[in-house]
Amino acid sequence: MKRIAFLLLCVLVFALAACSDPNPVLTVEGGRIRGVPTEKPGVIVYKGIPFAAPPTGELRWKEPQPVVPWEGVRLADTFGHPAWQAAHTPGGYTPEFFFDGDPAFSEDCLYLNVWTPAAGKPAKKLPVTLWIHGGGYSAGWGFEPEMDGEEWAAHGGVLVTCNYRLGIFGFLAHPALSAESPHGVSGNYGMLDQIAALAWVKRNIAAFGGNPDHITIMGQSAGAMSVQTLVTSPLSKDMIAGAIIQSGGGLGEGPLMPDTPIAEYEASGKALMDWAGYETLEQMRGASPEELLALGARYMQETRQWLFFRPIVDGFAYPETFQAAARAGRIADVPYMIGCTLDDMGRLADGIDRFCFAREDAGTPAYAYQFARRLPTDGREGVLQGAFHSSELWYMFKSLRFCWRPFVPGDYDLAEEMITCWTNFAACGDPNGAGDRVWTPLTRDNPQYRIFRLDENDRPASGMGPKLEQ
Repeated sequence: MKRIAFLLLCVLVFALAACSDPNPVLTVEGGRIRGVPTEKPGVIVYKGIPFAAPPTGELRWKEPQPVVPWEGVRLADTFGHPAWQAAHTPGGYTPEFFFDGDPAFSEDCLYLNVWTPAAGKPAKKLPVTLWIHGGGYSAGWGFEPEMDGEEWAAHGGVLVTCNYRLGIFGFLAHPALSAESPHGVSGNYGMLDQIAALAWVKRNIAAFGGNPDHITIMGQSAGAMSVQTLVTSPLSKDMIAGAIIQSGGGLGEGPLMPDTPIAEYEASGKALMDWAGYETLEQMRGASPEELLALGARYMQETRQWLFFRPIVDGFAYPETFQAAARAGRIADVPYMIGCTLDDMGRLADGIDRFCFAREDAGTPAYAYQFARRLPTDGREGVLQGAFHSSELWYMFKSLRFCWRPFVPGDYDLAEEMITCWTNFAACGDPNGAGDRVWTPLTRDNPQYRIFRLDENDRPASGMGPKLEQ
């Protein structure tokens, strides 16, 4: 009896030890994974988790397919390859938003990353956020330094970032591709990748301590426009609990992505491939990624014909424009946060009011913001100035430690203020959380923005007010 009691005690001890493992092995679609600890105590990051099969060979220009299983425990300590894109050159956004040198690009790019403070604790049911990176549908990846998720997870949420197919690999329409598709359409492969990532999160995030029934999607620039397509798509909008649209426009006078018939995109894609001498799908799929990447630029330069690689109204994944759906109240009926920076590209703020009025009419008012902190510089030449497009990312992720700029203590306080608002919204659809109602929705009777800025003494001076002019 003593021996049996001792063995039972050993089993209990081992079971308790397994339950308390701060970095447990998790089981997800495809197999088992183990993450790596971050500098934040209790926060684990799982890098480079495949959420679909590599879209290579015969899977080039096909909707994402199920994950290829692996053997043993996969150590998720390395980010997956970004999608093929042009190399980044010194100057412009490169010093701000990309590593010192590009990572290796690959068609095998369908990977996501998870930061969590509750790995292996499904009962926690923490709020989940899926981040979609920007880059004009032709650049970027889900692990740029400003998108680091340690602080987000330390604020009580599970953050997921993902890669998706870009440019000609992600958004080429062609009659032959449409003919072989079971849905009779082509061109939205990058969008379908995002939907596949969202569906993967829905099915697997409980293992990371996340709530699969409470997923907020957010993105900036083309990532924000991607959020707009996902809240419009019948394939994804029912999986979404909230949406954050950063510098992607609202309801402008005309759509950023017009309702161009898919036949025009197919004709444009066929003209491109015919010009390059690729007359069959076998030839198109046999071309090297380097050849395809250079093809669009060569074609436009030599033919003077403009090409657009972006989501297409196809009647399947994207049945109508976000603009039309939002005006008619057909987008996901969830809480929204929407905003831009003071010195943003174009006049993105113009349509934010109209979007918020449309949400007011739908019965779910939206929260509007403007980021007005003009970033400090050390005097070097050729760098971005002001509260430029994308500058808020360092703050709402609270990732200033990865940036070279000479931030002052007030910048870190402002970042804490912003990440608290963003994670509050992800948790309950309200940036105030359980605190005082400091940030009110923008309505016709209260057309106020939350302005994030510092005062003349470099201290946070955020508050409600009319949007500032450049």
